Amino acid sequence: MTRLGDASNMLVGFAFKSAGFLDGDADGVRILRGDNVQQGYIRWGDKTKKWPTAQCDGLERYQLAEDDVILAMDRPIVGDGLKMAWIRPDDLPALLVQRVCRLRGKPGVALTKFIRYVLAASDFSDHIHRITTGANVPHISGKDIAAYEFELPDLDDQTRIVECLSAYDDLIATNQRRSALLEDAGRRLYREWFVHLRFPGHESVPVKDGVPEGWRKKPMTGVADFVNGFAFKPEHLGDSGLPVVKIPELRSGITSKTPYNPGNIVPQRNHINTGDVLFSWSATLLVNEWGEGPALLNQHLFKVIPHNELHKRLVRFAVEAAIPELIGHAVGATMQHIRRSALDNHLMLVPDETTAVAFAAQVDPMMDAVLNLTAQNRELAKTRDLLLPKLMSGQLDVSGIALPDEVAA
Repeated sequence: MTRLGDASNMLVGFAFKSAGFLDGDADGVRILRGDNVQQGYIRWGDKTKKWPTAQCDGLERYQLAEDDVILAMDRPIVGDGLKMAWIRPDDLPALLVQRVCRLRGKPGVALTKFIRYVLAASDFSDHIHRITTGANVPHISGKDIAAYEFELPDLDDQTRIVECLSAYDDLIATNQRRSALLEDAGRRLYREWFVHLRFPGHESVPVKDGVPEGWRKKPMTGVADFVNGFAFKPEHLGDSGLPVVKIPELRSGITSKTPYNPGNIVPQRNHINTGDVLFSWSATLLVNEWGEGPALLNQHLFKVIPHNELHKRLVRFAVEAAIPELIGHAVGATMQHIRRSALDNHLMLVPDETTAVAFAAQVDPMMDAVLNLTAQNRELAKTRDLLLPKLMSGQLDVSGIALPDEVAA
């Protein structure tokens, strides 16, 4: 058995002063904090903070490189799994912040990509569960991470294992990028047509009080039903039946942490399926389309059912666009949530039939492609996760494993 500390070069980030942080739209170098580390990827967006470029002298040691393995040391396990990711080209340049650990394979001993799969294996997560300390902010130390022991094959076998597993990861990442581009295209089209009112033929349509002729403003609850999920109790949750969709599942899909329920006590209105629009209205405000088959919806999430199926994606993007305003009406000191009255009071534009048909004709194929890519990724991840422990333990000979092929959306 080999200690992780003997197979990798580990570095904990620099103690940057938060008073010097810049917002994400400022000039500077991105700094990678624990908040940025998600399960399998780095999240920037609204989590982005930067450090002034002029103050980066002497920080070369903390510059990250492609394929660096990153592990959050505060709250290392959150809901849907280990906060471990690796650096992709789009994440660079970036600097490492304290309470985040960077791992690189030691030359001649271990490949950095192999170390990634060491941390991705369930045995490492079990190790982290055992050694995590701290009541208010669970955390781990560099010494804890370094103490993990595992079977380390020779470099040739490491290379073959990495080639196999990374083929799945690369295809999953490609599909995720394609999905993000498609969703962004749909989002931009919504803004162009329904926020800026530059829909086809807009030049000849009179607009009064922000409403084009033939259109209407209606409360969101007058365009769609918002059906709250089922109030599951702990004794309702097990490891068989249908997956129970909570906020982590809405964000990341079904994981090893997802609970299950047979569904026999759950009203049909709380059953969901691929393509249903879901909206989390408590704590984290998020809109997404479910893409992982039959499931059960937990409380604190709405299933959004448009009164006219033609308006499905219109409603989806309208709810998403309304989130900043809805946040302004949120209540609750520790866990903010949206009251249904806020949805009753929020007006959205409902176009005429011609515009609605034209919008759906452009956006529906994009969103359907996203659902298809989600299904592909689910199967790819399932296969990868079955292979991972067997390859890492040496139970399976990697030479006989077929690599995945890209499937068109």
